[in-house]
Amino acid sequence: MNAVYFINSVDYESQQRLQFYKLFPKNLVRGLIVSVVVHLLVIGGYYAGQYLQSGEELPTVRVRLMKYSELGPPPSIMSTEHIPSVGVSVASVKPSVGIPVPVPDVEINPEQTIATQRELSEMQSPVLAEGTEGGGVVVEQDIQIEEEPEVDAFIPVEKNPMPVKQVKPEYPEIARRSGIEGTVWVKILVDKEGRAKKAVIIRSNAEILNDAAIQAALQWSFTPAIMNGGPVAVWVAVPFRFELHKQTL
Repeated sequence: MNAVYFINSVDYESQQRLQFYKLFPKNLVRGLIVSVVVHLLVIGGYYAGQYLQSGEELPTVRVRLMKYSELGPPPSIMSTEHIPSVGVSVASVKPSVGIPVPVPDVEINPEQTIATQRELSEMQSPVLAEGTEGGGVVVEQDIQIEEEPEVDAFIPVEKNPMPVKQVKPEYPEIARRSGIEGTVWVKILVDKEGRAKKAVIIRSNAEILNDAAIQAALQWSFTPAIMNGGPVAVWVAVPFRFELHKQTL
């Protein structure tokens, strides 16, 4: 039974192949004919559109070939082109504010003059004392506030300040009884007049001695530091040594 089924299946496949080979030439010819017709329609439609558009007049463009010698010199980059003016619309209604009003000559004082810039700079502002009609106080001259230099700022000087008056610090009684000794480094701000304006602790062996060193430093006086022929404010470091048997600066 299986052998018969196999023979029948082989015969069926062979018949299908024979039929395919018989129909293949016909189908090939039909396909070629259809493709040729489609291409002819596409090409014919393109040329038909070109033919229909050929009736319209196209603009003529003329091209002139020039030689390099006929071009002339190039434009200068320094020349300024003319900027077209921009029109500004004028308001239909005239402004009513800020219009100058003519004054008769009789009202003008002919002796009135205008001070120059030099005269204005030389004029001093008047000082109003308290209780006057103007009220308040007006400063006669401008007050210039000089900024103090920072503690760590480097200030070049031609001549360093020299101590004129030195005050020894008072030994604190508590530190004396406790037997505490040490050294306190104080930075003193010497102003332009040589006075000790501020005092700052920069290093200390015993904090109990700091207040005494600050009080003594503020009583010192110096010759002012000189820079460019004039006095300047500078910081000066001074050590204050506290010893029980011998107190020296």
